[in-house]
Amino acid sequence: MGKLQGKVAVITGGSTGIGLASAQLFVNEGAYVFITGRRQKELDEAVKTIGRNVTGVQGDVANLADLDRLYETVAKKGRVDIVFANAGFGAFASLDEMTEEHFDGLFNTNVKGALFTVQKALPLLNDGASIILTGSVASVKGTPGFWVYGATKAAIRNFVRAWTVELKDRRIRSNVLSPGPTETPAVGQQPADAMARIVSTIPMGRMGTPEEIAKAALFLASDDSSFVTGIELFVDGGRAQI
Repeated sequence: MGKLQGKVAVITGGSTGIGLASAQLFVNEGAYVFITGRRQKELDEAVKTIGRNVTGVQGDVANLADLDRLYETVAKKGRVDIVFANAGFGAFASLDEMTEEHFDGLFNTNVKGALFTVQKALPLLNDGASIILTGSVASVKGTPGFWVYGATKAAIRNFVRAWTVELKDRRIRSNVLSPGPTETPAVGQQPADAMARIVSTIPMGRMGTPEEIAKAALFLASDDSSFVTGIELFVDGGRAQI
C-alpha cells in the first residue's frame, strides 16, 4: 500500500510545477486528488498527465466564489485528508517601481488565497488531517525587488504557527513547505540575471526540481510526519541556512 492509500487531497495550483509533481506523487501513493488551476487548457493537460484518481477544477484561489465551487465538487467525496495550498506566484519590483496592483496581486493570491483555501476546507477536513502551505526561502532572505513576495510568504508562516494551536484539538497538523529556487515554468518567466544571482547563493549550486519538492510534500502529507506540526521545512539546497 502507498503512504496515502485511501486519502483525499486538494492541491491548489496543481496544473504545473510543484503542484503537478505533488499531485502525480500523491496519486501514485494511493490518494485521490483534486487539483485547481486558473487556465483550463493547462488544467486539462495536467489531469491527462496524472491519468487516474484526479479531478481538475478550474478557478482562481483569490476568488472566493471559485473556492466555494471547488469544495462543492470535493464534497462529493465526503471528506478531505490533505489540503496543500500551493497556488501562488512571485514577481519583481523595486521600491520605486512598486504599484498598488503589484502589491494587491501578490497578497490576494499568496495570502488571501491560502487562508480561504484552508478555511473553506474545514467543514470537510478530517480530524488528524494535514495542512500544507507553500512558503519560500524569500520569507527569510532579503532579495532586492522580491520583498513583497517574501512578505506574503512570511505571512503564511505565521498562519501555520497559530493554526497549530487553534486546530490541535482536532489533531490537524499545519506546516509550511518552503522551496528554494525551483525549475518551474513560473521561475522561467523571471529575469534571467536576477535568477542567476539567486542561484549563485545556493550552496548546492543548482535549482531544485518539482519532483524533489513533491517528495517533501509527501512527507508532510503522510503519517511519516505524524509528530511534525508548526514547522517550516526548507527544501532549498541550503540557501536559507547560510
